Amino acid sequence: MALRGVILAGSKGARLGELTRVTNKYLLPVGPSPMVYYPIKKLVGAGVRDILLVVGREHAGDLLELLGSGREHQCNLMYRVQDQASGIAHALGLAQVFAHDERVLVLPGDNVFYDPLGELVAHASLKPQQAWVMLKQVRDPQHFAVAELKTSTIVGIEDKPKKPKSDLAVVGIYLYPPDVFRIIKKVKPGSRGEPEISDVNRYYLEHNRLSSVMLRGYWTDAGTPEALAAANELVTAQPPLFGH
Repeated sequence: MALRGVILAGSKGARLGELTRVTNKYLLPVGPSPMVYYPIKKLVGAGVRDILLVVGREHAGDLLELLGSGREHQCNLMYRVQDQASGIAHALGLAQVFAHDERVLVLPGDNVFYDPLGELVAHASLKPQQAWVMLKQVRDPQHFAVAELKTSTIVGIEDKPKKPKSDLAVVGIYLYPPDVFRIIKKVKPGSRGEPEISDVNRYYLEHNRLSSVMLRGYWTDAGTPEALAAANELVTAQPPLFGH
């Protein structure tokens, strides 16, 4: 079963303040490259060649001008505009036609992390009907969706719990089977009026179809000035791995 990539790059970057007043968040530099290069290189390094970039309206043209068809990155890039930021599940739902009944590997456009994605892809290829999430041990799990594990198996997911049952954050890197689009439409809308990605993951969990892989190296979402500065330091000190 083939695998397609989806990069979620529709956020306005409000948390970055003046840095994104006239510039797209995903064009900000991280180390030697624009931020958006990193998820593209991660997908290409994992063998994914067909990639959809879900972008916001304001700076779609800037991203298109920079990336074009994707030829310089050894991939085929397509674009879909998300009119307003409505959460991960909504953005992923825009990829249904692009996915074409194939599995999708989903990355946030602002995540900067060390590990390559080969381990995730290899595990998922053995169980193609499973949904997969990547987990990272963090110091402040109360700010994330938190996974509870028993004997390496996910048994629960809580969103920003006051008393986390573990320190394992669900970091936003997902690999889904083709039926994810049906499930997005099936889950009940959350408080924002849109389906939440944690509810999609819990649906797979309730049907014994959710598995996980650990991120062992560094990870940051680069969504605040402090996190962006940290991402630059991390990438400069130890460039991320893209190949298997």
